[in-house]
Amino acid sequence: MMKCYDCAEQGKEVEASAVCIVCGKGLCVDHFKEVKLPVSVGKPPELKRLHKGLPHFMCDYCFDTMVEDSFD
Repeated sequence: MMKCYDCAEQGKEVEASAVCIVCGKGLCVDHFKEVKLPVSVGKPPELKRLHKGLPHFMCDYCFDTMVEDSFD
């Protein structure tokens, strides 16, 4: 079973329950953030956005970096 990368750095062995979509690290429930990405279907001009976003998981480092870079 894959172990949480962040926990391993702290000397703990915890099973991963998600994988970061950016860097690919295995993450436990304490170390991932769920990000809802918008999903659109159809072709212009009939492009529609779905009500629910597509859930993706990111580690804290990638999440913080992406959010920080988005507002620079």
